[in-house]
Amino acid sequence: MQLLSLDERVTLARRTRERAAGRVPVIASGHVSDDRQAQLDELLAVAETGVDALVLVTNRLNPAQQGPATWRANLDWLLERLPTELPLGLYECPAPYRRLLSDEELSYCANSGRFVVLKDVSCDLPTVQRRVALVRGTPLAIVNANAAIAHGAMQAGVRGFSGVFTNFHTDLYQWLLSHGPRHPALADELAVFLALAAMAEPMGYPKLAKRYHQRLGTFGSTTSRAVAFDIHEKFWALEALLDKIAAGTAHYRQRIAALA
Repeated sequence: MQLLSLDERVTLARRTRERAAGRVPVIASGHVSDDRQAQLDELLAVAETGVDALVLVTNRLNPAQQGPATWRANLDWLLERLPTELPLGLYECPAPYRRLLSDEELSYCANSGRFVVLKDVSCDLPTVQRRVALVRGTPLAIVNANAAIAHGAMQAGVRGFSGVFTNFHTDLYQWLLSHGPRHPALADELAVFLALAAMAEPMGYPKLAKRYHQRLGTFGSTTSRAVAFDIHEKFWALEALLDKIAAGTAHYRQRIAALA
């Protein structure tokens, strides 16, 4: 999102909301500037598209890394100016740097009543478990973004998975969350496959995901501003790896279907 213009971010949010047509909630961000007035302008522009929730990027609340007091002051400044009726989210985006919330900051956001979701990028199961306990009884839900701990995080009480490989097999993560507890052996096995498949994430995402969808016929191009290099030239067996991910995905879909 750092490489998209504000007009592009707004267009994507609006188009997604229109295509969803009320069937599922749509949340959006596009919160990328350093200057807080520019951040407010970005957030208000995305909010005006009619999305169901608006996501604040945690590292943008303190782009100069000046400490927790500055982070809190910038957050409060924005909260005073954003629509009070619009639910908010938080994303510990790892770019340009990862800024994890402290327990105190998370509790403050949860107890404010304004926030409904945190996309957790701690990639640490004990941290996720602690965070789930911290927000219990508040409107804020924890959503994990790391495939390696996805199953354990679900068992701890996170409300979903929001990692890169939702671009590949969203339905398998959904099954793991919603039905895995009733089929623990298959859930454990599936969790291993999902974690190993996600090891491909560093191989040129998002171009990697676009290539996967190109193979499915849903994307016409793999063009990406974020990945300038040729992923096939850099990762020599990429197509063979995508073959295995596709085969594993089909395998587990068949096994899940057989349970019905």
